[in-house]
Amino acid sequence: MFGFKKWRRKRLLNKSFSDDQLISLKKNVPYYQHLPAHLQKKLVGLTQIFLDEKRFEGCAGLEITDDIRVSIAAQASILLLGTEDLSYFYEDLRSVLVYPKTYVAKVKQRNNGIFVEEGFEQRHGEAWSHGYVILAWNEVQQGASDIRDGENLVFHEFAHQLDYEYGATDQIEQDYEESHFLSWARIIGSEYQQFLKSIEQNQQTLIDEYGATNPAEFFAVVTELFFEKPKELKSKHPKLYNQLKDFYQQDPAAYFKY
Repeated sequence: MFGFKKWRRKRLLNKSFSDDQLISLKKNVPYYQHLPAHLQKKLVGLTQIFLDEKRFEGCAGLEITDDIRVSIAAQASILLLGTEDLSYFYEDLRSVLVYPKTYVAKVKQRNNGIFVEEGFEQRHGEAWSHGYVILAWNEVQQGASDIRDGENLVFHEFAHQLDYEYGATDQIEQDYEESHFLSWARIIGSEYQQFLKSIEQNQQTLIDEYGATNPAEFFAVVTELFFEKPKELKSKHPKLYNQLKDFYQQDPAAYFKY
């Protein structure tokens, strides 16, 4: 069964888009046109795999269109452009749930470690550890439209998905100084702690303050920068950039043209 899946993925990787799909890709994912030709071709193939294997579900009355599917699938696949191992492709992801716009979600918070307070908050998107990514379509469009602002909802939530599957920030949250993932955990952990100090001292940072929430959010936020502001991230945080370069097996600062 596994061998068949890998064989099928290889076939899909070499499959071209239809004219309508290519038009949709260029319209909704301008990032595509700033990639070198060989990565444009690979992105189309990876997107084909995503579209073939992952389910999309419309929420709050939203009808899932080809524009929605292609836009989200392509942006999620950008994070995998460095992969050569087709045995892995967001293996834990079951479905992508899409709302038409920012939605309201119920949240629970502990009060004094005993009582649970329930409330509601507006959300643009979220990734669940048990196989669901939730996105607001209007925020997906906004994030994709400006490839230079360092903010991309799909990159952010699918970075969380990779974090769940690889445990990328687990060691940092435990104790990055004693982790056996020495290079990764120590450098990312150290960068995170330095970032927190910068926020406490009200210093301006390239990294959005939301990254101070916890190491997982830090990883997702710097992933957005890695793909949309790679040269700035490499210049200001070279060690952090190199760790992300190793993780994603990509070097956007070298090939991303804008």
